[in-house]
Amino acid sequence: MFAFRALNADRFVLAAALVFPWLRVPVCAGAAESPAPTATAAPTPAPEAPAAEPTAVEQIRQQARALAPLMRTDAVQAFLAATADLPHVAPRTIYRNKAAHLAYTADEAEQLPEAERAACTPRAFDESFYYFTAYGTPLIYARPLEIYADVAGRESFAGCRVFDFGYGGVGHLRLLAANGADAVGVDVEPVFRALYSQPGDKGTIAGRGGAAGKITLLHGQFPADAAVTAAAGDGYDLFLSKNVLKRGYIHPEREAPPELLVHLGADDAAFVGAVWDMLKPGGYVLVYNICPAQAPPDKPYIPWADGRFPFARGLVEGAGFEVLAWNVDDFPALYDIWAAVGYDEGKSLREHSRDLFAHYTLLRKPLKAGAQK
Repeated sequence: MFAFRALNADRFVLAAALVFPWLRVPVCAGAAESPAPTATAAPTPAPEAPAAEPTAVEQIRQQARALAPLMRTDAVQAFLAATADLPHVAPRTIYRNKAAHLAYTADEAEQLPEAERAACTPRAFDESFYYFTAYGTPLIYARPLEIYADVAGRESFAGCRVFDFGYGGVGHLRLLAANGADAVGVDVEPVFRALYSQPGDKGTIAGRGGAAGKITLLHGQFPADAAVTAAAGDGYDLFLSKNVLKRGYIHPEREAPPELLVHLGADDAAFVGAVWDMLKPGGYVLVYNICPAQAPPDKPYIPWADGRFPFARGLVEGAGFEVLAWNVDDFPALYDIWAAVGYDEGKSLREHSRDLFAHYTLLRKPLKAGAQK
């Protein structure tokens, strides 16, 4: 599901480079032509081959090393350390029927009737898309996970059951599972179902230090799709959502095209109730949102720019949740992470404070919680 929109043209170029790694900017187009050597001139040495661009896995490992000094908790340090075990991924071809909102693996496409296969467009997705999708590094999750580990007193994610609403990419789920977590993600994007369908993408993940974890990926609407809700189950320590549950997506203050909104398929009370039911007593809800600046009144409304928690405080407290943090400004902490992974575009904290924002809301289901109020 939607996780982050481009802030400006430079961010678009960054996103394009992630999705299309063959896109490069020439850096020496104006170089002068070398003179032809004379008969007595020493032979010109052959130019050195350009250094190979780091793979997506190598980039993530570099980012993890840059982020490690910023993280306080042992749990998130181990999350970053697990990047050493991320596997490289060969390109995969996905067949997408955009009009029907469907996507197929190459094997699935071969089984389609000819007319349905003709309606699909094939596209190769490489390692960069596998880990970054269109939303950037999975290591941005280090910040919300640090908030959770700190308040919950978790020294490790081993045995932690995490539900990610709108997971947007498998990288962070794999890092959690490599630390012994039971990581479950749900998303409505059909490309993700097809992309993460090969052996090793899901199921048991060999853990660091011998502690195996698990990845489960669900596709459909939670909780509107009864099968998805049933498959998700309950007993979760953490319900996590990054850049999906935004007020601008759920309850826009101005008119916005429906295709730019998030449609939950359930009213607010039903959604909050479903989250309550899936958490164990003492479980947490963490909604973390990163946003650009909102457009002025004379410009089209930007739904993803309103990152406030989408549900009324009275509703979540009436459901039984304790409010530990409500729309807390987290931009200073996010900026350090943003800069460490190279997303700051050379801007200072003060400069970015005008065009980039971060907020989080943290709820807890009481330890002695009974049925929903």
